Amino acid sequence: MRILLLGLIMIVCFLGVSCQPADSESVLLQGAVTIGPITPVEKPGEPLIVSPEVFSARKIMIYSGNGNRLIREVAIIQISQGATGYYTAQIAPGMYTIDINRMGIDHADGLPKKISPVADETVTIDVNIDTGIR
Repeated sequence: MRILLLGLIMIVCFLGVSCQPADSESVLLQGAVTIGPITPVEKPGEPLIVSPEVFSARKIMIYSGNGNRLIREVAIIQISQGATGYYTAQIAPGMYTIDINRMGIDHADGLPKKISPVADETVTIDVNIDTGIR
């Protein structure tokens, strides 16, 4: 699945969407996102169709290094109709705290996470959002 996501990002880059930093002092923040469970009873191996609203309601949040000032909200782009998506954002080098906008009892292991990227670095933070639906 991760290979599919990276392939999709590369296709978007080749189709003319700029994935290169706007200047030499730019950092690319990116990652795969999964959201689930979506329903209380999900059977392994059964295809699950996920409403686009599940993704549009959730964001990757970029805060200042100490986490007290919101710098940017980043949309999560759904892949196909499944529970997988991705995000990308250009940020300047510096100190940041990365998190999600918590909806209800949503949580993501490993977040919030502090990062200190340097110029021309690519930072990949994959996110698994647990909706808490059981």
